[in-house]
Amino acid sequence: MVLMSLTFSAFAAAPKRIITLSGPLTETVDALGSGAQIVAVDVTSTYPAYINKIPKVSKDRAISAEGIISFSPDLVLAPENMISKAIQYQLSSAGIKVVVIKQEYSPKGALAFIRQVAAALGNTAKGEELVKQTSASVEQALVSVKKNPKSPKVLFLYARGTGVMMVAGKDTSLDAVIRLSGAKNAAQGFSKFKPYTTEALVNANPDVILMFDFGYKSLGGINSILKMPGVSLSNAGKNKRIIEMDGELLTNFSVRLGQAISQLNAKW
Repeated sequence: MVLMSLTFSAFAAAPKRIITLSGPLTETVDALGSGAQIVAVDVTSTYPAYINKIPKVSKDRAISAEGIISFSPDLVLAPENMISKAIQYQLSSAGIKVVVIKQEYSPKGALAFIRQVAAALGNTAKGEELVKQTSASVEQALVSVKKNPKSPKVLFLYARGTGVMMVAGKDTSLDAVIRLSGAKNAAQGFSKFKPYTTEALVNANPDVILMFDFGYKSLGGINSILKMPGVSLSNAGKNKRIIEMDGELLTNFSVRLGQAISQLNAKW
């Protein structure tokens, strides 16, 4: 009777209506088999493909308690610093469980991330299965990187048209995935992101300019990028080494980290 009671309690506690507030959280919940319980996502969540048919909790990255409550979730998964303490209090007062998930940009961090999400879903057994699969995938990718030692200097450029352009320094997911894929971050001497300047590009002199696919398109593609001030003076510009990749894959640092490392390394 005790065993039956415990089993029923665990089942009853499993969330039925989930909101995920980042791409990595969304695809991790899906990989853990709870995709059918996702009722809303944030604007950065686009994978797997069916996620694009799920309502967005907001039209931009601004999250409100009212917007979340309107979907009647019983669990909200949010990355660190995504929602304020005030909003968390409002949601908790409405009977909604909020779990803040910390993400560290490393192979070990990816496995810890999966475990945190699995624990929030009450599905640690499936979480450990996924950890083993992800660990094997990442290890295989890292072995392949060692066999392909090219070490180019890579500058990651974030763009949404010419009006918004930033470069990624240390302590970013882009810096981490660039290094894991066997390359070097051409942007040195600062953390996080800073505004793109022609002077910074020329000084960094990257061998490759890496961009998210949507940023690449927002600047008009390779021909337009090569005409940007300073680009033609860099090794990347001279050799037309402008690379675009799926942004959600590059910043995943969860179940698809091995795939991100392998695909990026193959482009060097």
